[in-house]
Amino acid sequence: MKTASISATKNQLSALIERVRQGETIFITDHGRPVARLIPAGVENGQPGADELALLERKGLLRRGHGKACRLAPPPAPAKRASAVQALLEERESAR
Repeated sequence: MKTASISATKNQLSALIERVRQGETIFITDHGRPVARLIPAGVENGQPGADELALLERKGLLRRGHGKACRLAPPPAPAKRASAVQALLEERESAR
């Protein structure tokens, strides 16, 4: 998320618009206080965070879930009379 003052926005509007085309949101500030936000056209109602998610999705860094719970395989059952301490000691010995 980038911020730019009003004067910087006037001087660098083309560069800021290019960054918005890439999916970035630009906050315009007046004396350090946010007064406006430049967001890409078509962003979901301008919701905070929605454009960042869309950008990550376009870059291939994020894949949105399908809404269903993930089913994991049950953990393996320990052998009868297994000792966690003994297993740890054996693992340490084998790593040497």
